[in-house]
Amino acid sequence: MKARSNKPSPALTIAVFTLLEARRNRLLWLILALLVAGFGLAEFIGEVAITETRQYQSGFLGSLLRASAVFMISLFVITTVVREFNDKGLELVLSLPVARASYYLGKLLGFSAVALLTAFLCGLCLLLYAPAGQVALWSLSLACELLLITALSLLCLFTFNQVTLALSAVMAFYVLARTIVALQLIGRSPLMDSGTFSQEFINTFIEALAFLLPSLHRFADSEWLIYHTGTAADFGPVIVQTAVYMGLLAGAGLFDLYRKHL
Repeated sequence: MKARSNKPSPALTIAVFTLLEARRNRLLWLILALLVAGFGLAEFIGEVAITETRQYQSGFLGSLLRASAVFMISLFVITTVVREFNDKGLELVLSLPVARASYYLGKLLGFSAVALLTAFLCGLCLLLYAPAGQVALWSLSLACELLLITALSLLCLFTFNQVTLALSAVMAFYVLARTIVALQLIGRSPLMDSGTFSQEFINTFIEALAFLLPSLHRFADSEWLIYHTGTAADFGPVIVQTAVYMGLLAGAGLFDLYRKHL
């Protein structure tokens, strides 16, 4: 009988090297610095708030950590892969008997592990200002949000091949997905002149965007930290959307990687 090979899969090896890259880039220290700065600002907010001090602190800190985590993860993913492109690291890996799918999966796994660690550390900081159950729900939801940002960052980089364009596309997608519900409410306002063709066209366009984009307003909701209203039922749509959009983004990113001429 043929002996079973104990060698790890190429995807796992690439994922481990991605984690080592995060350590070399001092990403953990940057996250810890963010947590310390956020804690200091939250304490300052608590000193100037007259009432509902904990609510102000938890809401402010949650919003700050969420936005900062999204920016850091997207920037780390994009700059790391761009450096590999420039150093011919990708060409070196693919010159070995490694499929492009294994490379992509390894990168996605490694970056996803960094995203999960970031969400966990953000949750630990919020335990100072909100109940553990609400923080756990918020942290899991943030982890799902960061997973989507990870897959989106890889897709945008493989598509545009530039840091500026890729990061701008990720941020535009994130802001639009976060605010699309507000745009829908504005469009449906009775104060708007809904009889004109231009207004109907804009409303239809916004509705189409809302149908295509993930409902990121459901992810890491600050209301859970402020008023403790989060339940397990709120996490269901988050999981479903994460699974659907992760599949779509990963598939599109893998397609872009396979069509690249290296």
